[in-house]
Amino acid sequence: MRATGDFVTVKDGEIFFLGRKDSQIKRHGKRLNIELVQQVAEELHQVESCAVTWYNQEKLILFIVSKDDSVKGDILKELQKQLSSHAIPDELVLIAALPFTSHGKIDVSALNKMYLNYINLKSENKLNGKEELWEKLQYLWKSTLSLSEDLLKVPDDSLFLNSGGDSLKAIRLLSEIEKLVGTSIPGLLEIVLSSSILEIYNHICQRVFSDEDLTFRKSYAIKRKLSDMNQEESNGKSLHQQSDMTLNCNDEMNAFVALSRGSQILSLNTARFLTGLGHCSSDLISQSNIEHLKNLNPPACIGKSKDSSCVAEVSEEGKSVMAAEKMELHVRWKSDTCKCVDASPLVVIPASDKSSLSPTVYVGSHSHRMKAIDLYSGKVKWEQTLGDRIESSACVSKCGNFIVVGCYNGIVYVLKSNSGENYWMFATEDAVKSSPTMDPTTGLLYIGSHDQHAYAFDIYEKKCVWKLKCGGAVFSSPCLNMTPHHLYFSTLGGLLLAVNPATGNRIWKHSCGKPLFSSPRCCLEYICIGCVDGNLLCFTHMGEQVWQFSASGPIFSSPCVSASEQEVFFGSHDCCIYCCNMKGHLQWKFETTSRVFATPFAFRNPSGSNEMLLAVASIDGKLWILESQSGRLQSVFELPGEVFSSPVVWESMLIIGCRNDYVYCLDLLSGNKK
Repeated sequence: MRATGDFVTVKDGEIFFLGRKDSQIKRHGKRLNIELVQQVAEELHQVESCAVTWYNQEKLILFIVSKDDSVKGDILKELQKQLSSHAIPDELVLIAALPFTSHGKIDVSALNKMYLNYINLKSENKLNGKEELWEKLQYLWKSTLSLSEDLLKVPDDSLFLNSGGDSLKAIRLLSEIEKLVGTSIPGLLEIVLSSSILEIYNHICQRVFSDEDLTFRKSYAIKRKLSDMNQEESNGKSLHQQSDMTLNCNDEMNAFVALSRGSQILSLNTARFLTGLGHCSSDLISQSNIEHLKNLNPPACIGKSKDSSCVAEVSEEGKSVMAAEKMELHVRWKSDTCKCVDASPLVVIPASDKSSLSPTVYVGSHSHRMKAIDLYSGKVKWEQTLGDRIESSACVSKCGNFIVVGCYNGIVYVLKSNSGENYWMFATEDAVKSSPTMDPTTGLLYIGSHDQHAYAFDIYEKKCVWKLKCGGAVFSSPCLNMTPHHLYFSTLGGLLLAVNPATGNRIWKHSCGKPLFSSPRCCLEYICIGCVDGNLLCFTHMGEQVWQFSASGPIFSSPCVSASEQEVFFGSHDCCIYCCNMKGHLQWKFETTSRVFATPFAFRNPSGSNEMLLAVASIDGKLWILESQSGRLQSVFELPGEVFSSPVVWESMLIIGCRNDYVYCLDLLSGNKK
């Protein structure tokens, strides 16, 4: 007997053919038998015969011999009705006849050559002016977003994300546009993600037809986005408020601990609560040290993984294939924000009974609303409506009296933490999706904008301290390292920048070649960041690349570094959660049921044991609780909507946003505490 590569099933002593082993691929994080795509296509009345190839292991190509003069759009529309989204071909190629080998099998090699000639022919066909570009851009827009062909014209003001697009589809559209025009177009990805189809068209025209007059100018785009402001206020200037109050950062200082995504924990003004640790009054502290705070029961550090071979898997039905769950999650409270919650929560815990603060969750949503919610009861303390959608996660000021958050209208808002009242606003020139970072030594706040600049603010003086051109839109959040004192920004242009936090001067930069949606994350020796090419990159603080680890899909998730700084955790669009050591070697990976956009959060088991756990969400709404050392499943809980928000854990409570319009607080209960 020999291995034939066939999948079969045996029933009543007979063998039934299921398909070929080499026809099994993994696409968009899900297993797919490409013969299924072929079978569905062959059943269409327009198709005489067809074949499917997995071109370069990255594109699903359907070759069709048509019975009549059917257009590809009609066939694609029929396929979309019958196939799952992960099974829809990337491209349909009409051919006269299928090629066969001398053994009568489909000649895959010949098909690949045909496709190569096809794409080369497309790139050689120059555009016949802007009118043809507009028509083809509309076609690519509709095909990328799977919009109905009945839609004759895409409205000029259509936004990609509002039309059903996401970051992965934006990259696909970018690739198709650059194939169409035959050249790369700098800055196009950020334009796709933040601008209308008309603005995208004009941006392409500027590169391809630069000698012709355009009907749209950038100045108009800025006016449109900031139409609720006076013109003199719309170009990176402070917006004056009725309140003339100014504060020194030493006035009314509150002692508190702030927790945000990726196990980032900030202790401010808590020196009297720290025992023998030698921390200053304002400090970025590790998860292991924070447990010395009086009357607090916080997350703790993560031990080094002992099992480097474990790969935990979950079946397509979402049930663990491992042992029974050891933890249960129950909804403690949920709060309606009226639209999607993609922002991650900020949790602020007072470190003194005399503090004017109380344990509070701060989070914004697509409804333009910023909310402050009591951590324990879920009662809304205050709600403030801002000028546009909020995807930026909030940051707390050094004194604890203010919350800072970015907004789609390009404004950075500074709100009073106890009331939500506007204290100060600063206008950038494009959407702010980046989350601010605060320097505990100076009180300065840093943030990036889609206007391709990074900013430093002194909110007490109500002024911009410096502004830096970054060479690409800044989607992710800046990361501050104390020693050396560096500030890191990443851009959709693929640049990782190290900046002097005091002056804004660039220290070094590295081009990763592909867009960076992931936020950089620092530890004592290194800085890590994920890239859409599927690589997790590790650098020294001097800019030298140490290693890279390759996942099987794009990485939008930001890294989470253990407090021991021996491991880094992250998710990928290949549906897996990874744990690597600081040499870039895989410790374990866990397969979820959907893409992972969220950032993991590491914490101590609230049952009182020393077990270290990891919380992470997949896009399909599932929350996964894993053992951080082995990757073994502890519990899974499904929220009633997609999740792009990242979890934050305090004591036995997990807080996260959901696209069903709610922010949730879940109780983490051990299996014997039902």
